[in-house]
Amino acid sequence: MGEFVSLEVEGGVGTIRLDRPPVNALNNQVQAELAEAAREASERDDVRAVILYGGEKTFAGGADIKEMAERTYPEIAKFGAALTASLATIANIPKPVVAAITGYALGGGLELALTADRRIAGDNVKVGQPEIQLGVIPGAGGTQRLARLIGPSKTKDLVFTGRFVKAEEALALGILDEVVAPDDVYAAAHKWAAQFANGPAVALRAAKVAIDGGLDTDLASGLKLESHLFAALWATEDQRNGMKSFIENGPGKATFEGK
Repeated sequence: MGEFVSLEVEGGVGTIRLDRPPVNALNNQVQAELAEAAREASERDDVRAVILYGGEKTFAGGADIKEMAERTYPEIAKFGAALTASLATIANIPKPVVAAITGYALGGGLELALTADRRIAGDNVKVGQPEIQLGVIPGAGGTQRLARLIGPSKTKDLVFTGRFVKAEEALALGILDEVVAPDDVYAAAHKWAAQFANGPAVALRAAKVAIDGGLDTDLASGLKLESHLFAALWATEDQRNGMKSFIENGPGKATFEGK
């Protein structure tokens, strides 16, 4: 457990919790602790799904501007590379990951949320990439993951203007996947994550690798990746148990061991 980031595990669900008041700004220490929590969540067999959570008030308000403002080019280049690497560690967690967004997710905060496989937010949240208002651009995935999620034209509108987007519009754009009452955000995220607690962990990992890896290449290469991962699952106990259960008992009744 770090000073500002912790991993709490219960019932197969791991919660990576940010706690750096007042806005969970992503400074050097936070990004390092996020990466460490992500690595632990990836390695632990008792973690089958992950929730990213900033608490009841706010998800994350972005990078620590006071810390960044006076940095030299070499210093900011090193910081940016480290932040990108930290968020990549979260994006590469080989398990279903959901961001539970309260308050707002701006700048680096939205970039953190974009590393998740799903985003659930309160109906009062605001999201955005306001870096342009500081004379810079997003530097940890805002121009890349967002464009892959909602397309280049919509991404350019948000990045060029730096405007804040309310929950209803963010849902329509596809930035958010589900909007609930503010007090229900964590519970809704936990409900989504918990469905994988006893699921086929190896197949879930393969599905995530296939989808994410396919987006980074051409269709033919993506299909080859999918075919390879598909066939590899015949080496798992879950495949044998799942198909045997289907034949004997019908769909949806299999018990998986995650191996």
